[in-house]
Amino acid sequence: MTSTPTRTAEHRPVTDPDAPAVFTAGTPVALGRRAAAALSFRNIGAVYVWLLIAVIFSVWAPETFPTATTVKQVLNGNAVAGLVALSVVAPLAARVFDLSVAFTMSLTSVLTAHFLVNAGLGPGTAITLAMTAALLVGVINGIVVVVLRVDSFIATLATGALIQSLITMVTNDSSITGLQLLAKPFSSIAQLDAGGITLPVLYLLLAAMAIWFMLEHTATGRRLYATGFNENAARLQGVRTGRLRFMTLVTSALLSGFAGVVFASSVGSGSPTAGTPYLLSAYAAAFVGATQLRAGRFNAWGTVIAVLLLGTGITGLGLATSAQWATSLFTGSVLIVALVLTGGRIALPAVLRRRKSPPAEHATAPDKEIG
Repeated sequence: MTSTPTRTAEHRPVTDPDAPAVFTAGTPVALGRRAAAALSFRNIGAVYVWLLIAVIFSVWAPETFPTATTVKQVLNGNAVAGLVALSVVAPLAARVFDLSVAFTMSLTSVLTAHFLVNAGLGPGTAITLAMTAALLVGVINGIVVVVLRVDSFIATLATGALIQSLITMVTNDSSITGLQLLAKPFSSIAQLDAGGITLPVLYLLLAAMAIWFMLEHTATGRRLYATGFNENAARLQGVRTGRLRFMTLVTSALLSGFAGVVFASSVGSGSPTAGTPYLLSAYAAAFVGATQLRAGRFNAWGTVIAVLLLGTGITGLGLATSAQWATSLFTGSVLIVALVLTGGRIALPAVLRRRKSPPAEHATAPDKEIG
């Protein structure tokens, strides 16, 4: 005689009216929590600081600041700065410093103007030769840093000094000007606009989108972050860290070189000091951006937010007719405050969560029988 198999108790569905509800990823509550996390100050603190700056200047200069013209001025005036800032994101993700980006920008600006004005070449040829020089700078940086194993901070600073000597040799420390730089099609590279928004803003968005996609949605991006967090561990996992660091330096040189071409088209001259003011702001934006969206990781859109935050404040100070020293004071203050608010406060919520978490014996209480 055989017996009918029965289900064990643990396989029977149990309905407990007192059990807490479990929300799946697609429920409104789960979506609300995800939206709250995405909009939290911890995730996008710089955006709220940016909005606060906009409100302050709207009250300070109500007739000139809160206008569509100011919005266009902020976007157009900071597009080149954004390109330079984005050029250092990939190297920093791999823990590589490229301090030659400002000099590379100046080099392509000068070479483009030189080939157009002094050599009489066409815009396409002049830009190609200037970008080839930027590519060569990136290759040299890669060889010195990766192959010769010189510290990237020192190596790229030395490369920058060599580039500056070449610029001085070509220009004799004088800007190169000429009608060729003001004529189309070269002037259209930076001065062509649609609705008051110039093409460099589009270049900035495209560059940010490309870097974002590469870092967030490709194996190369994951390997870059792994290299930056722990190069030795990444190498043991089979990641070719040297090749990745080499390519980030080449990419950095090309993007900063392109920024130099755009700058020359924008101002109509080749300046031997075109990139100098952008070096500090580029790294400042990259480090502030690393506290946004992907905290602890250098990322493209966080860098763009930081660039626009700084640009909004500088534009506001200019419209409010403040003292000349106020710009530097503002930049330094905002950087410190933004880093403190978005980075230094991270430990506090963790402490609060630990204090609010129930003791271990309370957590196991539901499993005990209650007499």
